[in-house]
Parts: sequence; C-alpha cells; structure tokens
Amino acid sequence: MLIHDFSNRSLTSELGTEWRAVSDQVMGGVSEATIDLTTLGERDCLRLTGDVRLENDGGFIQASLDLVASGDALDASAFHGIRLVARGNDERYSLHLRTTDTKRPWQSYRAHFIASTDWQAIELPFTEFVPHRFDTAMNLKRLRRLGLVAIGRAFQADIAVAKISLC
Repeated sequence: MLIHDFSNRSLTSELGTEWRAVSDQVMGGVSEATIDLTTLGERDCLRLTGDVRLENDGGFIQASLDLVASGDALDASAFHGIRLVARGNDERYSLHLRTTDTKRPWQSYRAHFIASTDWQAIELPFTEFVPHRFDTAMNLKRLRRLGLVAIGRAFQADIAVAKISLC
C-alpha cells in the first residue's frame, strides 16, 4: 500500500495527510529541522535536513506523517512492514511508529537503519520495531503516525525518501 512517492510534488501524501517537520524545540531543545521537496538523482523526494544538537536535553529532528486524516487509526495488520526507498549521508536514522496506545509524546515503536549515499530499498519488518519507554506490544490495527527521525547524538542529518509504503 503506497503511502507516498512524492510524484505529486506535494507534502500531501496519497493518504491525504501532510508531512511536517518536528524538532526537539517542542520540549526546549535547540535542534533545527527542515523538510523540502526536491529531486535527487532524477527521483522526486522528501528531504529531511538539520542540525541535531544535544543542548537542553534535546537531540532529535523528524519528518512526521499522520496515517489517517481524521486522527483515527490505520489497520496495517495485512502487511508485514514498511518499505522505504531512501538515501542519505551514511548515518543511522530511525523510523518511529505511533499507535492509539502511545499516549505520551516520548513513546513510540522504533526501528533503525543506515541511509547510504546511494538510493536503496530498505524493508523494516514490524517485528523489528521495539517499544520505546513503555511495554505495550504494537497493535498493527491501531497505527496513527510515522516519523522519519534523526535522533540521539549530535550530527548533521541529511536523508531523502523517494517512496514509502506498507509491504
């Protein structure tokens, strides 16, 4: 199921929801995030760039997307994971998922990957997503949001995604 392939040259996904940039500034941090639509290597893509900084207990930037416009949940139980076509700067990034069970802002299900400097397909099975700061198993019938995240250490983030889908 296609979530977004950016061929519409818009931050509005095929699900009817809008990508947005979020940083640790929502909690007093000083990291800065930018999301842009661009073309890299002849592929239309979303590009997340920014300076991830640890001051003031910060340390993240992200491109976030609600999966259902109404705020309800998306049933992803017929799928085994998420597939990205991405490239970056050989740094480690994360994909965070939120469900109706993630009540606190710091709770999520997380999987990690390296974004190489070449375009690559990255498959992240749901079984690789680990609950962060709570113990509830992920209910795939209750997905609400995903976030492409640079987190946990000071570095210059630069990652592009040309396609994201449930697989």
